[in-house]
Amino acid sequence: MKPTGNDAAGSHDSRIYTDFVHLKGLQRRARKLNFLPRHNSKSILSGRHGSRMRGRGLSFEELRDYRVGDDIRTIDWRVTARTGKPHVRVYAEEKDRSALLIVDQRMSMFFGSTHNMKSVTASEAAALCAYGIFERGDRVGAVLFNDEQVHAYKPSKRARSLEQIVRALADCNLALNCDLPVSQPMHLNLPLKTAAECAGHDQLIIVISDFDEVDEQTEVYLGELCAHNDVVLVQVVDPMARELPADMQMVVSDGRLQMTLDTSQRQTHAKLQASFSERVEKIGHWRERMKLSVMELSTAEDTFMQMAEALAVRR
Repeated sequence: MKPTGNDAAGSHDSRIYTDFVHLKGLQRRARKLNFLPRHNSKSILSGRHGSRMRGRGLSFEELRDYRVGDDIRTIDWRVTARTGKPHVRVYAEEKDRSALLIVDQRMSMFFGSTHNMKSVTASEAAALCAYGIFERGDRVGAVLFNDEQVHAYKPSKRARSLEQIVRALADCNLALNCDLPVSQPMHLNLPLKTAAECAGHDQLIIVISDFDEVDEQTEVYLGELCAHNDVVLVQVVDPMARELPADMQMVVSDGRLQMTLDTSQRQTHAKLQASFSERVEKIGHWRERMKLSVMELSTAEDTFMQMAEALAVRR
């Protein structure tokens, strides 16, 4: 991802492409978002992950039995020796918590029917998360990927490192082009594997994607991340995928070949609708099985307002 000189706002349509100036401009609004443990009961982070997110902090909360996946550093050896059963000390708040953003900028994201491209909504969501978490003194890292490359940035508390991530995100978004050939779509497993390799324990991991190109191995990688971290899946969706018109013709392309899809054909319409439904069901399965959080962002609405509502921000 080479710099493309995106410091100055370009002449491009902000609904199709985003740039560093626009993403940087979200920093002020991001201060209103709260990713800390305690949330309104309506928050997407309420429950197991929202009320008491894992981490080593200064405020002791409780002593309980050891559970699979607990950090062994939290084991209270005195109580363990006295009772004969392993016990861990749980803390309510983490003073220095790392966050890792996994952001999808593949060609499958370069689509939008109403307001934004999915790639733009994902970029805005990532910038809001990054700035919101950074403003509260926590480290921010990222795994950015398109159909060709995966770039990893280690969590850091330095403003320069955060700027590097946001610039790279903008460059990745501006590089999307329907005329460029795509030999093979990037599978979601590679970015997740990269994240698993650089993620530690007790981190907040946010995956922002349309979750195209997944399989059984995807669940394995997510399970590894969930074992020692708090994971939030942010699914970016377009209204057309949820309610596909039954009388529309559209041209789709992979950069080399193109074809026309006629949704007035009942079989074609049913297959396209089933594809989206299966994806939603799979994510629902992950949520129930791994107890992770899921946030849905629509390309038809303002990204910040959706996140504010999901995180139950008081306006």
